[in-house]
Amino acid sequence: MGVVGILLALGLLMFLAYRGFSVIFFAPVLAILAAVFSGLSILPTYTEIFLPSLANYVKVYFPFFLLGAVFGKVMDESGAARSIARAIVNKLGVKRAMLSVVLSAAVLTYGGVSLFVVAFAVYPFAASIFKEADIPKRLVPATIALGAFTFTMDALPGTPQIQNSIPMKFFNTDLYAAPVFGTLGAIMILVIGMFYLERRRKSAQAKGEGYGLGHTNEPEIQEDRYLPNPWLSAVPLLAVLVVTFVLQKFIFPNWDVTAEVTQPPYNMLPDGVVGTQNNWALMVALVVGILLAFVINPRGIKGNVAKAINLGAIGSLLAVLNTASEVGFGNVIKSLPGFQSIGSSLTGINSGGSPLLSEAVTVNVLSGVTGSASGGMSIALDTFGEYYLNWADRIGMNPELLHRVASMSSGGMDTLPHNGAVITLLGIAGLTHKQSYKDIFAITLLKAGTVFTLILLQSVFNFV
Repeated sequence: MGVVGILLALGLLMFLAYRGFSVIFFAPVLAILAAVFSGLSILPTYTEIFLPSLANYVKVYFPFFLLGAVFGKVMDESGAARSIARAIVNKLGVKRAMLSVVLSAAVLTYGGVSLFVVAFAVYPFAASIFKEADIPKRLVPATIALGAFTFTMDALPGTPQIQNSIPMKFFNTDLYAAPVFGTLGAIMILVIGMFYLERRRKSAQAKGEGYGLGHTNEPEIQEDRYLPNPWLSAVPLLAVLVVTFVLQKFIFPNWDVTAEVTQPPYNMLPDGVVGTQNNWALMVALVVGILLAFVINPRGIKGNVAKAINLGAIGSLLAVLNTASEVGFGNVIKSLPGFQSIGSSLTGINSGGSPLLSEAVTVNVLSGVTGSASGGMSIALDTFGEYYLNWADRIGMNPELLHRVASMSSGGMDTLPHNGAVITLLGIAGLTHKQSYKDIFAITLLKAGTVFTLILLQSVFNFV
């Protein structure tokens, strides 16, 4: 009955999220349902397992959601995001419409702009250039997803997205962990993803299918005399990357604060100081990016300063609570007796004595279950992170590989139909799951498959 309860709760959560119901409300309800099937009490499950798990996730990761969302909105309101996207589209032209959209989304994502903001910023130009090139509009979401939800989200070393920052806490690594592994993965995803999208475009056009008629949410591109220079617009993005790199690689490693922060009133654990310092580095970098985004185009953002801060802050609350509720749900599930057999099966996966395959499968499964890359990875590493780290220590494996595999795996099966970013992206484009999800799922399978391919290659060539 316990296993039945887990499966029923997971199925209902996916279904309700797919139908547009709030996971903030239904995640605790369904977590309690699963607990009842296992014989646990309702109120203690809610107050002693669900809520503490939710609160702990917010405590650790809220600064990234808040600063990332505000940074994205400031980039949007200042015109910097539109300026960068328009410059790339104009430079590559109609003949490379799909590549233009992918690179526009990739540049913004790698620079630290929130995935949701990237979708809003890039979509108008994507729809416009697809229409000009007579490419089916149903391919727009998958094209944006390849640029924003894959290689620049968690594969490329240094990306400031939260999916790349979460593992730092567990493995005492930084954003640049496993550079060879991550860079190879990014190249593979981009090349194979573009090959797939171009094949889909050619196949559709060979059948006489064009952009299509009767679409909703068609964008109205208006000329904006106050858009900043695209090179100037890129300065805040570069600043986030550079400041993070300098702080993590040169400043904080020489700043010994262990003696101070492990004493009252902080009481930090010594093993977590390095990971926390790397979190501080990203916070400082995002603040620098926000300040620069404000000043690069004062004429364009005039009168919109409060709007950018307020909308970013409000949007971050919804995003972090959605994810934290899924984390709370997952932590209730992992506390149930029925989950113990599932966990044993996941950690029992062994490939040549390496923890990488087990970690990749575990993170993929939990990210798919929760419909959240950051939520699924947090649950996986909270539950098994220490186990994988000890395993890596026993065989002399660099923990940077654990970081990169966890990060990239979180962005694999997370984009199932109930994923919030997928639902948002389809809504922005005015398309349905039936019209466009098939190609988004293909990109999902590509991303997940790349991780396992790299694990195989790493076992042969032993690169980090």
